[in-house]
Amino acid sequence: MASEVIHVGALSVRFLVEAEESGGSVAVFELTVPAAARVPAPHSHDGYEETIYGLTGISTWTVDGEATDIASGEALCIPRGAVHAFDNRGEVDATALAVVTPGLLGPDYFREVGAVLATAGASSPDFAVLGEVMSRHGLTPARPTR
Repeated sequence: MASEVIHVGALSVRFLVEAEESGGSVAVFELTVPAAARVPAPHSHDGYEETIYGLTGISTWTVDGEATDIASGEALCIPRGAVHAFDNRGEVDATALAVVTPGLLGPDYFREVGAVLATAGASSPDFAVLGEVMSRHGLTPARPTR
């Protein structure tokens, strides 16, 4: 049975395993990052690790200031508390598998962020509202650096 594809701006997310299915131990989702897509601001999460496994294309993950390209078959673990962001600097879409342990992040987070972005349209989203959504789901926006 195909699961729902959630659109978050240009990104798409499809959950393969939700926390309820794993007794809360893990959540697994497929993330598609189009070439040159607008991506989330740097953030961290203190309640879970996130492991990224490249499926197609190349996505770049910046963790605590260090950029790492993740291609098909490559993986990267993002520890709790590490400030991170990602993008796709290539010319083709990139897809990765994200494994969240324990499974504290679910589809509702992506639906809510997607709704905030859709409401903004071509304008900048309401960053206060985005921050509230992130906080409610265990993510902490990184403070801007100057």
